Formats: sequence, C-alpha cells, structure tokens
Amino acid sequence: MELSDSVTHKNGRQRRPAVPQGDMRDGDRVLNTTPDMDMEVEGEALHQGYDAEDNGHPRVRPGIRGELGNVSLLLFLYVLQGIPLGLAGSIPLILQGKNVSYKDQAFFSFVFWPFSLKLLWAPLVDALYLTRFGRRKSWLVPTQYLLGLFMLYLSVTVDTLLKSDEGRGPDVVTLTAVFFMLAFLAATQDIAVDGWALTMLSRENVGYASTCNSVGQTAGYFLGNVLFLALESADFCNKYLRAEPKETGIVTLSEFLFFWGVVFLVSTTLVAVLKKENARGQHGRKKVREETQSVMETYKLLISIIKMPAVFTFCSLLLTAKIGFSAADAVTGLKLVEAGVPKEQLALLAVPMVPLQILLPLIISKYTAGPRPLDVFYKAFPFRLLIGLGYAVLVWWTPSLKQEGGFPLYYYTIVLFSYTLHQVALYSMYVACMAFHAKVSDPVIGGTYMTLLNTVTNLGGNWPSTLALWMVDPLTSKECQGAVGQSCGSSEEAGLCVKEGGVCVTSLDGYYVESVVCVLIGLTWWVWLGKRMRRLQDQSPAAWRCRIGQ
Repeated sequence: MELSDSVTHKNGRQRRPAVPQGDMRDGDRVLNTTPDMDMEVEGEALHQGYDAEDNGHPRVRPGIRGELGNVSLLLFLYVLQGIPLGLAGSIPLILQGKNVSYKDQAFFSFVFWPFSLKLLWAPLVDALYLTRFGRRKSWLVPTQYLLGLFMLYLSVTVDTLLKSDEGRGPDVVTLTAVFFMLAFLAATQDIAVDGWALTMLSRENVGYASTCNSVGQTAGYFLGNVLFLALESADFCNKYLRAEPKETGIVTLSEFLFFWGVVFLVSTTLVAVLKKENARGQHGRKKVREETQSVMETYKLLISIIKMPAVFTFCSLLLTAKIGFSAADAVTGLKLVEAGVPKEQLALLAVPMVPLQILLPLIISKYTAGPRPLDVFYKAFPFRLLIGLGYAVLVWWTPSLKQEGGFPLYYYTIVLFSYTLHQVALYSMYVACMAFHAKVSDPVIGGTYMTLLNTVTNLGGNWPSTLALWMVDPLTSKECQGAVGQSCGSSEEAGLCVKEGGVCVTSLDGYYVESVVCVLIGLTWWVWLGKRMRRLQDQSPAAWRCRIGQ
C-alpha cells in the first residue's frame, strides 16, 4: 500500500503520494508516500549565528520576525512545487478506474523519475544565469511560467486524453509526456528555490529553509492529490459536502488545472516584478555568499565521488535494496482500486498519517544518531518485506468484503493499520539511510556528496517500481469462459471473447506472483548483501573522503 510511491513525496525529493496508489511508493507509490524528499544538508546552515563581518564571533540572533516575508515566499514557492507532483500522483488512480493495462501504468510511472535524476542538470541551473535578472530568478521565473502554461494546456485537453471510447482507451503516451514535463519543470524549480533559500534568508535564519521545503511541498502535494481526489469524487461530495446529490464532484480535473495554471502565471509575474535578489538582507545584514563552480568542475567532482570504492559499493547496494518492496509499493494501491475501493477513500488515509510522519523521524533519529545507523536499516528490512506479503493478502481479501454501500468501517481500519506498520518500517529505513549519508559525506563537499547519495537512493526506488508495474500483465493468466475456442491472451483476443458471448476471467494474477518473487529476492538481498551494507559502517572515514584533484 505503498499503496504507491505515487503518493509518495516524491523529492528527490520526490514525495510520493501519501495515498495508496499503486506505489505506496516508498513512502517510495499507492498509499504512496515516499519520503522521496532529499533532506539535503546545506553546509551554510551549519554556520547559523556567525557572520564574516563579526570576525567569527557569535552575534545575537535577531529572530525570524524581520524575515517573515521571505519565509512566506519560500513556503509559497514550495507549495506551488507540490501541486503538479500531487496531480501526477492522482492520475494513476484515475487511469485505474478506466481499465488501462499495467504496462500503461508502468509507462506513466516515468513521470516520477525527474526528481530522482535532477542531479544530472542541477549544475547547469547553478552555473548558467543572467546576472542582471538574478541567479535564481533566471530559472525560477521561466520554469514557473512554463508550469502554468502546461497546466492551462492540460485544462483544455485532459478530458479528451482521459476519455475512453469504444476500442480506444486513454491517451497514456501524451499524458505521460505532458506530466513528465510538469515533473521536470517542478524539479528544476526545486533546484532554483533550494539555492535561493540560502541567500534569501540571513545566515541566522537559513535553517528555516528546510522547514519551508518540507511543510510547503507536503501541503502542495496534499492539495494536488488528496484534496483534489476528494473534491473530484461525486460519491464523496454527495455524502459529505452536498445536500442534494449530483453526478459530478465539486470540481473537475480540467477546472482544477485551469485554476492552478492561472495561480502559477499570476504569482510568477508578481515574483518577477516585485522580488529582487539583493546582496544584502534586512538592516544591512550580510547574506550568505554562494560559491560558484563551473559546470565541468561540478560534473568532474561527481564522477570522482562515484569512483571511490566505498561509494561505488554503497551506491550499487542502494540501487538494488528496494527490489523486494517494489510489488507492494507500486501495485498494491492500484489493485485495491481495481477491487472496487474508492480512490478518494484511499487518498484520505493519508490525512491521519501526517502526525505519524512528523513524529516518526524524530523518534527514529534517536536510534540512528550513533556510529552505526545502518543497523536500524538492516533490522527493519525483513519486517517491511513481511508487510508486503500482508498487502497481498489484503488485496486477495478485499473483493469478498465489498457490500452494496461500499466497504465496512472495520475494513478501512485494517487498511489504515497496515499502512501505519508500513510507514514505521519505511521511515526506519529512510531515516537510517539519511543518517548514514550525513555521517560519511565529506564535509568539504557535503552538499554535492549528499545530493548524489540521495539521488541514488531515490532512483533505487523508482526503477523497481516501474519494472513491477510493467511485469504485472505478462505474469497474469486469463481464460475465456462462455465462448468455445476463444482465449484472452491479448486485448484483441479478449475483444473476440466478449463478442462471442464469453467473458475473460483471471486464473492467475501476476500481482501475487510478483509479491512472492519480490519477497524472495528481498530476503536473498538481506541475507547476502544486507550484511555487506552493514560492514560499510566499519570503513574508516578516509575511505569516504574525496581526494579532489588526484
């Protein structure tokens, strides 16, 4: 129930949807909550409270009051960033209700990759800009204008793209292309805003940037995913928000896209005209100075980090560690929707998870603060695998509980309890991994080092999820009942079966095959490679230190 990484916070900061989407995505797609967020540690934040003009002596903190405007702007920009991510996370659930194939779902899952690959073009965003307009505004303004224009385009075309005519399903290729561009632009905006946060806020208050990031992106994702799915659902609106029932929800997808497209265009214009990238802060305080590296220097630095034996081994393990969770994370939420569970009800399960997702990192960090944080990762690993098998049992059990009025309350209680257990295991592994990243990152190049490790971690969750979705249909067996001599091996054969008066019945669901295979692969990884990952903690600090220029 990862229910899908899609509900994931996809930051990769990908915060996958916090909804069971199909990818309860690692906390990585449905109940997707992926803490795909890069909790990147910016070196400058470590120097809060000091200023070069003070000769290294601590100065009295002026507090945040003088910079509430900048904090509010950062928070708003991060909220905007979460909107397209939340909308992208809602599309798989909508497509599932239109009986698209799991190969189509796999194809659409590439939409969630840009946040895991943004390191590839981040050096360009940092190094290329118009000095007169502003280093960060040079990228922020055009990317947000494009986001607004893409949303306005989608508001006109999305109904046609999602329409299922006889013999033709939704236009998944075009949907994927457009939402991929939305995610790509949001990831680029994220790079610009992250960088701007370090200079927009004074040295004393730069630590608030990470809070704005986490709160803003989570709020934006919630608005674009959970709130939208609830308001778009006719059943939900008729049951909870209307006195007289109607056939549609309060808002449609096209209306929602149009509204936020206008918000993007108007707000971006205001930022471009009214907000200046000043060199000095309020009351003359000096802003944090940004270091500038050439594009080639940055790429050479990344390559030099990857080539270190300890880092190369660790990255290889990160890229394979989540294979065992891929079926549960990527497919479970979609299977529940296929079984008749309303997508808006699954989305709303993310709401009670918010306090838990805030508290879990604080609690778990007490156990990962020592010299061996990966011990927590290793111990939580088999429990998360078992929860994946529990999800398979839940999917199998779901159809038998469906009633005329929906599903009983105790069913949603069980789903919520299962999701809670999943979040505990997921965050235990996630926080442990982030703690180890912070422990081994070379402080001389900590920002680049951390970003690289976080990117590899997120990519290690994306490719198994896409593969898991892709393999559901090939592993599924169907037979035609009621029509002699017909089969259901392909969509054409299934159509002939129906024309002859038959019906295609699933004899073996590929999801269950995947669930078992993934758990076996995961257990093998845990036994053989998990111990190797733990042994990386015994490496000396020198093994992780980048020898620049050698």
